[in-house]
Amino acid sequence: MISQKMGNAINDQINAELFSEYLYLSMQAYFQRINLLGFANWMDVQVKEERAHGMGLFNHLIERGGKVELLAIDKPKTDWSSALEVFEAALEHEQFVTGRINSLVTVAEEEKDRASISFLDWYVKEQVEEEFNANSIIQSLKLIGPDANALLLLDKDLAARTFVAPVIA
Repeated sequence: MISQKMGNAINDQINAELFSEYLYLSMQAYFQRINLLGFANWMDVQVKEERAHGMGLFNHLIERGGKVELLAIDKPKTDWSSALEVFEAALEHEQFVTGRINSLVTVAEEEKDRASISFLDWYVKEQVEEEFNANSIIQSLKLIGPDANALLLLDKDLAARTFVAPVIA
């Protein structure tokens, strides 16, 4: 049985992951609005990943005998000035999530919850990948600068991203 403290912390993280889904959906809408459909596709994959992350926590809590309590999801930002600004916001958000995941691991350690510590290791590793992916696109966008042709080539590359359901263990 999972402790109340650990259950509360996981419920808070479920909310954070679902907010992430909502934020990336807003970013997807922005890219669709400005007709960068490859960027929109990249965000669509991110939306699906964040939902999977939230559901992984949801399932862990249920499997451990905890109670899922869905909290209100905050309204995300809806406008940005450029693709670069969007990805800088995405990186900042992922860094925030990394801090939250690290705090969740701390709670698991304090509660001596070995099952949650083991489970959360996947999320720790995933956050390294999330930050790397956002930063890689930021670096590409900085190299591109104001070159519209290069932006459209990157857009075409991002259109190839596909969702692969993660195996959260």
